[in-house]
Amino acid sequence: MWEKLREIARRYDEIGELLEIPDIYGDPEQLRRLTREQKEIEPVVTAYRAYLKCESAAAEAEELLSDPELHEMAQEELRQAKADRERLYDELRVLLLPRDPNDSKNVIMELRGGVGGEESALFAYDLYRMYGMYAEKRGWKIELLNYNDTELGGVKEADFIVSGDGAYSRLKYESGVHRVQRVPETESGGRVHTSTATVAVLPEMETVDVDLREEDIEMQVYRSSGAGGQHVNKTSSAVRLIHKPTGIVVSCQEERSQVQNRAKCMAMLASKLYEIERERVEGAITSERRAQVGTGMRNERIRTYNFPQNRVTDHRLTGENRSFNIDEVINGDLDPVIDALTMQYQAEALKRSTEEQA
Repeated sequence: MWEKLREIARRYDEIGELLEIPDIYGDPEQLRRLTREQKEIEPVVTAYRAYLKCESAAAEAEELLSDPELHEMAQEELRQAKADRERLYDELRVLLLPRDPNDSKNVIMELRGGVGGEESALFAYDLYRMYGMYAEKRGWKIELLNYNDTELGGVKEADFIVSGDGAYSRLKYESGVHRVQRVPETESGGRVHTSTATVAVLPEMETVDVDLREEDIEMQVYRSSGAGGQHVNKTSSAVRLIHKPTGIVVSCQEERSQVQNRAKCMAMLASKLYEIERERVEGAITSERRAQVGTGMRNERIRTYNFPQNRVTDHRLTGENRSFNIDEVINGDLDPVIDALTMQYQAEALKRSTEEQA
Protein backbone atom coordinates (compact mmCIF):
# COMPACT_ATOMS: atom_id res chain seq x y z
CA MET A 1 0.00 0.00 0.00
CA TRP A 2 2.70 2.48 0.96
CA GLU A 3 4.79 1.82 -2.13
CA LYS A 4 1.71 2.36 -4.25
CA LEU A 5 1.03 5.65 -2.48
CA ARG A 6 4.62 6.80 -3.01
CA GLU A 7 4.33 5.97 -6.71
CA ILE A 8 1.05 7.91 -7.03
CA ALA A 9 2.62 10.92 -5.30
CA ARG A 10 5.62 10.77 -7.67
CA ARG A 11 3.28 10.61 -10.66
CA TYR A 12 1.31 13.59 -9.36
CA ASP A 13 4.49 15.68 -9.13
CA GLU A 14 5.55 14.49 -12.58
CA ILE A 15 2.25 15.62 -14.10
CA GLY A 16 2.64 18.99 -12.38
CA GLU A 17 6.03 19.44 -14.02
CA LEU A 18 4.69 18.41 -17.44
CA LEU A 19 1.86 20.95 -17.17
CA GLU A 20 4.44 23.71 -16.67
CA ILE A 21 5.93 23.02 -20.13
CA PRO A 22 4.44 25.52 -22.63
CA ASP A 23 4.52 23.02 -25.51
CA ILE A 24 1.98 20.79 -23.76
CA TYR A 25 -0.75 23.34 -24.48
CA GLY A 26 -0.27 22.77 -28.19
CA ASP A 27 -1.61 19.23 -27.80
CA PRO A 28 -5.20 19.51 -26.48
CA GLU A 29 -5.69 15.75 -26.24
CA GLN A 30 -2.58 15.18 -24.11
CA LEU A 31 -3.42 18.24 -22.01
CA ARG A 32 -6.91 16.87 -21.36
CA ARG A 33 -5.54 13.43 -20.48
CA LEU A 34 -2.95 14.81 -18.04
CA THR A 35 -5.30 17.23 -16.30
CA ARG A 36 -7.89 14.47 -15.92
CA GLU A 37 -5.30 12.08 -14.46
CA GLN A 38 -4.05 14.79 -12.11
CA LYS A 39 -7.57 15.50 -10.90
CA GLU A 40 -8.29 11.79 -10.34
CA ILE A 41 -5.23 11.14 -8.15
CA GLU A 42 -5.19 14.48 -6.32
CA PRO A 43 -7.46 13.30 -3.42
CA VAL A 44 -5.14 10.31 -2.85
CA VAL A 45 -2.02 12.49 -2.81
CA THR A 46 -3.63 15.06 -0.52
CA ALA A 47 -4.66 12.39 2.00
CA TYR A 48 -1.27 10.64 1.78
CA ARG A 49 0.68 13.82 2.45
CA ALA A 50 -1.63 14.73 5.32
CA TYR A 51 -1.00 11.25 6.77
CA LEU A 52 2.79 11.80 6.56
CA LYS A 53 2.39 15.13 8.38
CA CYS A 54 0.46 13.35 11.13
CA GLU A 55 3.24 10.78 11.48
CA SER A 56 5.80 13.56 11.76
CA ALA A 57 3.67 15.43 14.31
CA ALA A 58 3.23 12.25 16.37
CA ALA A 59 6.98 11.61 16.38
CA GLU A 60 7.71 15.16 17.50
CA ALA A 61 5.09 14.96 20.25
CA GLU A 62 6.57 11.69 21.57
CA GLU A 63 9.98 13.33 21.86
CA LEU A 64 8.48 16.12 23.96
CA LEU A 65 6.76 13.78 26.40
CA SER A 66 9.94 13.54 28.48
CA ASP A 67 9.91 17.31 29.11
CA PRO A 68 7.92 17.95 32.32
CA GLU A 69 6.92 21.45 31.24
CA LEU A 70 5.66 20.33 27.83
CA HIS A 71 4.36 16.90 28.79
CA GLU A 72 0.66 17.83 28.98
CA MET A 73 0.72 19.76 25.71
CA ALA A 74 2.70 16.99 23.99
CA GLN A 75 0.21 14.39 25.22
CA GLU A 76 -2.71 16.30 23.65
CA GLU A 77 -0.81 16.80 20.37
CA LEU A 78 0.06 13.10 20.28
CA ARG A 79 -3.56 12.10 20.89
CA GLN A 80 -4.78 14.39 18.08
CA ALA A 81 -2.06 13.23 15.66
CA LYS A 82 -2.88 9.57 16.29
CA ALA A 83 -6.63 10.19 15.79
CA ASP A 84 -6.00 12.08 12.53
CA ARG A 85 -3.59 9.39 11.37
CA GLU A 86 -6.15 6.64 11.97
CA ARG A 87 -8.85 8.60 10.12
CA LEU A 88 -6.56 9.27 7.17
CA TYR A 89 -5.47 5.63 7.04
CA ASP A 90 -9.09 4.55 6.64
CA GLU A 91 -9.62 7.28 4.02
CA LEU A 92 -6.58 6.10 2.05
CA ARG A 93 -7.80 2.50 2.05
CA VAL A 94 -11.06 3.67 0.49
CA LEU A 95 -9.31 5.90 -2.04
CA LEU A 96 -7.12 2.98 -3.16
CA LEU A 97 -10.06 0.69 -3.86
CA PRO A 98 -10.35 -0.32 -7.55
CA ARG A 99 -12.06 2.53 -9.35
CA ASP A 100 -14.85 2.14 -11.88
CA PRO A 101 -13.22 3.27 -15.15
CA ASN A 102 -16.51 4.83 -16.24
CA ASP A 103 -16.96 7.05 -13.18
CA SER A 104 -15.75 10.18 -14.98
CA LYS A 105 -18.01 9.66 -18.01
CA ASN A 106 -21.27 11.32 -18.92
CA VAL A 107 -24.35 9.11 -18.74
CA ILE A 108 -27.27 8.14 -20.91
CA MET A 109 -30.41 7.66 -18.82
CA GLU A 110 -33.56 5.85 -19.91
CA LEU A 111 -36.85 6.32 -18.04
CA ARG A 112 -39.87 4.14 -18.71
CA GLY A 113 -43.29 3.89 -17.13
CA GLY A 114 -43.70 0.45 -15.53
CA VAL A 115 -46.61 -1.17 -13.73
CA GLY A 116 -49.59 1.07 -13.04
CA GLY A 117 -50.84 2.51 -16.32
CA GLU A 118 -51.20 6.30 -16.46
CA GLU A 119 -50.01 6.71 -12.87
CA SER A 120 -46.72 5.00 -13.71
CA ALA A 121 -46.24 7.47 -16.56
CA LEU A 122 -46.94 10.40 -14.22
CA PHE A 123 -44.41 8.98 -11.76
CA ALA A 124 -41.86 8.60 -14.57
CA TYR A 125 -42.33 12.32 -15.25
CA ASP A 126 -41.70 13.06 -11.56
CA LEU A 127 -38.42 11.11 -11.79
CA TYR A 128 -37.46 12.97 -14.97
CA ARG A 129 -38.08 16.26 -13.18
CA MET A 130 -36.14 15.03 -10.12
CA TYR A 131 -33.07 14.17 -12.17
CA GLY A 132 -33.31 17.49 -13.99
CA MET A 133 -33.30 19.39 -10.70
CA TYR A 134 -30.45 17.26 -9.35
CA ALA A 135 -28.40 17.93 -12.50
CA GLU A 136 -29.01 21.65 -12.10
CA LYS A 137 -27.83 21.55 -8.47
CA ARG A 138 -24.64 19.76 -9.56
CA GLY A 139 -24.02 22.13 -12.47
CA TRP A 140 -24.57 19.37 -15.04
CA LYS A 141 -26.22 19.68 -18.44
CA ILE A 142 -29.17 17.59 -19.65
CA GLU A 143 -29.60 16.91 -23.36
CA LEU A 144 -32.86 15.28 -24.40
CA LEU A 145 -32.68 12.43 -26.91
CA ASN A 146 -36.16 10.98 -27.02
CA TYR A 147 -39.34 11.94 -25.17
CA ASN A 148 -42.81 10.44 -25.50
CA ASP A 149 -45.48 11.80 -23.20
CA THR A 150 -49.10 11.03 -22.42
CA GLU A 151 -52.20 13.20 -22.64
CA LEU A 152 -52.10 13.84 -18.87
CA GLY A 153 -48.45 14.92 -18.94
CA GLY A 154 -46.89 11.62 -17.94
CA VAL A 155 -43.82 10.07 -19.56
CA LYS A 156 -44.06 6.85 -21.55
CA GLU A 157 -40.31 6.99 -22.21
CA ALA A 158 -37.56 9.56 -21.91
CA ASP A 159 -33.94 9.16 -22.99
CA PHE A 160 -31.41 11.86 -22.19
CA ILE A 161 -27.71 12.53 -21.72
CA VAL A 162 -26.41 13.99 -18.46
CA SER A 163 -23.06 15.72 -19.00
CA GLY A 164 -20.89 16.84 -16.12
CA ASP A 165 -18.00 16.06 -13.82
CA GLY A 166 -18.50 12.64 -12.23
CA ALA A 167 -22.03 12.19 -13.58
CA TYR A 168 -21.77 8.40 -13.90
CA SER A 169 -20.09 8.01 -10.50
CA ARG A 170 -23.21 9.49 -8.90
CA LEU A 171 -26.09 8.44 -11.13
CA LYS A 172 -25.08 4.80 -11.58
CA TYR A 173 -26.86 4.07 -8.29
CA GLU A 174 -30.19 5.11 -9.85
CA SER A 175 -30.47 2.02 -12.08
CA GLY A 176 -33.42 -0.18 -11.25
CA VAL A 177 -37.14 -0.19 -10.49
CA HIS A 178 -38.49 2.80 -8.57
CA ARG A 179 -41.81 2.29 -6.78
CA VAL A 180 -44.32 4.96 -5.78
CA GLN A 181 -47.16 4.73 -3.27
CA ARG A 182 -49.65 7.60 -3.37
CA VAL A 183 -53.18 8.64 -4.30
CA PRO A 184 -53.01 9.22 -8.06
CA GLU A 185 -54.49 12.27 -9.75
CA THR A 186 -56.62 9.81 -11.72
CA GLU A 187 -58.08 8.27 -8.52
CA SER A 188 -61.42 9.71 -7.43
CA GLY A 189 -61.90 7.46 -4.42
CA GLY A 190 -58.81 8.57 -2.50
CA ARG A 191 -57.19 5.13 -2.48
CA VAL A 192 -53.42 4.71 -2.34
CA HIS A 193 -52.03 3.00 -5.45
CA THR A 194 -48.66 1.36 -6.03
CA SER A 195 -46.95 1.91 -9.39
CA THR A 196 -43.45 1.64 -10.78
CA ALA A 197 -41.09 3.24 -13.27
CA THR A 198 -37.77 1.87 -14.50
CA VAL A 199 -34.48 3.71 -14.78
CA ALA A 200 -31.41 2.53 -16.71
CA VAL A 201 -28.08 4.33 -16.51
CA LEU A 202 -25.40 3.72 -19.14
CA PRO A 203 -21.96 5.35 -19.38
CA GLU A 204 -21.79 7.44 -22.56
CA MET A 205 -19.29 5.80 -24.89
CA GLU A 206 -17.57 7.11 -27.99
CA THR A 207 -18.23 5.13 -31.16
CA VAL A 208 -14.50 4.42 -31.34
CA ASP A 209 -14.72 2.60 -27.99
CA VAL A 210 -16.73 -0.26 -29.49
CA ASP A 211 -16.77 -2.32 -32.66
CA LEU A 212 -19.50 -0.40 -34.48
CA ARG A 213 -19.64 -1.08 -38.23
CA GLU A 214 -21.85 0.83 -40.63
CA GLU A 215 -22.89 -2.33 -42.48
CA ASP A 216 -24.43 -3.64 -39.24
CA ILE A 217 -26.71 -0.61 -38.84
CA GLU A 218 -30.10 -0.07 -40.46
CA MET A 219 -31.29 3.54 -40.37
CA GLN A 220 -34.95 4.56 -40.49
CA VAL A 221 -36.31 8.12 -40.56
CA TYR A 222 -39.75 9.29 -39.52
CA ARG A 223 -41.62 12.39 -38.47
CA SER A 224 -41.20 13.49 -34.89
CA SER A 225 -44.12 13.46 -32.48
CA GLY A 226 -44.91 15.51 -29.42
CA ALA A 227 -44.05 19.10 -28.62
CA GLY A 228 -41.98 21.07 -31.09
CA GLY A 229 -44.27 23.21 -33.25
CA GLN A 230 -45.00 22.90 -36.96
CA HIS A 231 -41.49 21.67 -37.76
CA VAL A 232 -42.16 18.45 -35.89
CA ASN A 233 -44.89 17.30 -38.25
CA LYS A 234 -43.50 18.61 -41.56
CA THR A 235 -40.06 16.98 -41.73
CA SER A 236 -38.80 13.42 -41.30
CA SER A 237 -35.97 14.43 -39.00
CA ALA A 238 -36.39 11.74 -36.36
CA VAL A 239 -33.95 8.83 -36.64
CA ARG A 240 -34.20 5.21 -35.57
CA LEU A 241 -31.15 2.93 -35.73
CA ILE A 242 -31.35 -0.85 -35.65
CA HIS A 243 -28.20 -2.82 -34.86
CA LYS A 244 -28.81 -5.95 -36.91
CA PRO A 245 -26.43 -8.36 -35.10
CA THR A 246 -27.99 -7.69 -31.69
CA GLY A 247 -31.45 -6.32 -32.50
CA ILE A 248 -30.84 -3.21 -30.39
CA VAL A 249 -33.07 -0.29 -31.42
CA VAL A 250 -32.36 3.35 -30.50
CA SER A 251 -34.12 6.51 -31.59
CA CYS A 252 -33.79 10.28 -31.29
CA GLN A 253 -36.24 12.95 -32.37
CA GLU A 254 -35.33 16.01 -30.34
CA GLU A 255 -32.96 17.73 -32.80
CA ARG A 256 -34.10 19.53 -35.96
CA SER A 257 -31.91 17.61 -38.39
CA GLN A 258 -31.35 13.98 -39.28
CA VAL A 259 -27.60 14.43 -38.96
CA GLN A 260 -27.82 15.61 -35.34
CA ASN A 261 -30.35 12.96 -34.37
CA ARG A 262 -28.26 10.23 -36.01
CA ALA A 263 -25.14 11.34 -34.12
CA LYS A 264 -26.97 11.04 -30.83
CA CYS A 265 -28.38 7.66 -31.81
CA MET A 266 -24.85 6.44 -32.55
CA ALA A 267 -23.74 7.50 -29.06
CA MET A 268 -26.67 5.63 -27.50
CA LEU A 269 -25.95 2.55 -29.58
CA ALA A 270 -22.26 2.61 -28.67
CA SER A 271 -23.15 2.76 -24.96
CA LYS A 272 -25.56 -0.17 -25.22
CA LEU A 273 -23.06 -2.31 -27.14
CA TYR A 274 -20.39 -1.49 -24.58
CA GLU A 275 -22.65 -2.72 -21.79
CA ILE A 276 -23.35 -5.96 -23.63
CA GLU A 277 -19.65 -6.58 -24.15
CA ARG A 278 -18.88 -5.81 -20.51
CA GLU A 279 -21.54 -8.26 -19.40
CA ARG A 280 -20.10 -10.91 -21.72
CA VAL A 281 -16.62 -10.41 -20.30
CA GLU A 282 -17.91 -10.56 -16.74
CA GLY A 283 -19.81 -13.74 -17.51
CA ALA A 284 -23.29 -12.33 -16.87
CA ILE A 285 -26.26 -14.06 -18.41
CA THR A 286 -28.37 -11.02 -19.29
CA SER A 287 -27.54 -7.58 -20.64
CA GLU A 288 -26.71 -4.78 -18.24
CA ARG A 289 -29.88 -2.90 -19.01
CA ARG A 290 -32.12 -5.85 -18.14
CA ALA A 291 -30.10 -6.46 -14.98
CA GLN A 292 -30.71 -2.84 -14.04
CA VAL A 293 -34.42 -2.52 -14.67
CA GLY A 294 -35.69 -6.11 -14.59
CA THR A 295 -39.26 -6.48 -15.81
CA GLY A 296 -40.68 -3.50 -13.93
CA MET A 297 -42.59 -5.66 -11.44
CA ARG A 298 -43.14 -4.20 -7.99
CA ASN A 299 -41.06 -6.79 -6.11
CA GLU A 300 -37.88 -5.80 -8.02
CA ARG A 301 -37.80 -2.30 -6.53
CA ILE A 302 -34.64 -0.55 -5.39
CA ARG A 303 -36.42 2.44 -3.88
CA THR A 304 -39.93 3.33 -2.69
CA TYR A 305 -41.40 6.83 -2.72
CA ASN A 306 -44.16 6.74 -0.09
CA PHE A 307 -46.10 10.01 -0.29
CA PRO A 308 -48.66 9.35 2.51
CA GLN A 309 -45.79 8.72 4.95
CA ASN A 310 -43.61 11.49 3.47
CA ARG A 311 -40.54 9.28 3.07
CA VAL A 312 -38.28 7.70 0.47
CA THR A 313 -36.78 4.34 1.38
CA ASP A 314 -33.83 2.86 -0.48
CA HIS A 315 -34.05 -0.91 -0.08
CA ARG A 316 -30.37 -1.49 -0.83
CA LEU A 317 -29.31 0.33 2.32
CA THR A 318 -28.96 -1.67 5.51
CA GLY A 319 -29.47 -0.45 9.05
CA GLU A 320 -31.78 2.28 10.28
CA ASN A 321 -30.63 5.20 8.11
CA ARG A 322 -32.22 4.22 4.84
CA SER A 323 -35.22 6.58 4.73
CA PHE A 324 -35.20 10.20 3.56
CA ASN A 325 -37.61 13.15 3.32
CA ILE A 326 -39.67 12.72 0.17
CA ASP A 327 -40.12 16.44 -0.53
CA GLU A 328 -36.37 16.98 -0.53
CA VAL A 329 -35.58 13.94 -2.68
CA ILE A 330 -38.32 14.46 -5.28
CA ASN A 331 -37.12 18.07 -5.66
CA GLY A 332 -33.62 16.99 -6.60
CA ASP A 333 -31.81 16.64 -3.28
CA LEU A 334 -30.42 13.19 -4.08
CA ASP A 335 -26.97 13.61 -2.53
CA PRO A 336 -27.86 12.17 0.93
CA VAL A 337 -29.22 8.99 -0.70
CA ILE A 338 -26.30 8.63 -3.11
CA ASP A 339 -23.74 9.40 -0.38
CA ALA A 340 -25.22 6.66 1.83
CA LEU A 341 -25.11 4.14 -1.02
CA THR A 342 -21.54 5.10 -1.89
CA MET A 343 -20.38 4.68 1.71
CA GLN A 344 -22.10 1.30 2.02
CA TYR A 345 -20.62 -0.06 -1.20
CA GLN A 346 -17.17 1.23 -0.22
CA ALA A 347 -17.47 -0.49 3.16
CA GLU A 348 -18.44 -3.74 1.46
CA ALA A 349 -15.52 -3.43 -0.96
CA LEU A 350 -13.13 -2.74 1.95
CA LYS A 351 -14.40 -5.82 3.75
CA ARG A 352 -13.82 -8.00 0.69
CA SER A 353 -10.36 -6.49 0.20
CA THR A 354 -9.44 -7.19 3.84
CA GLU A 355 -10.69 -10.78 3.62
CA GLU A 356 -8.69 -11.38 0.43
CA GLN A 357 -5.52 -10.06 2.06
CA ALA A 358 -6.02 -12.13 5.23
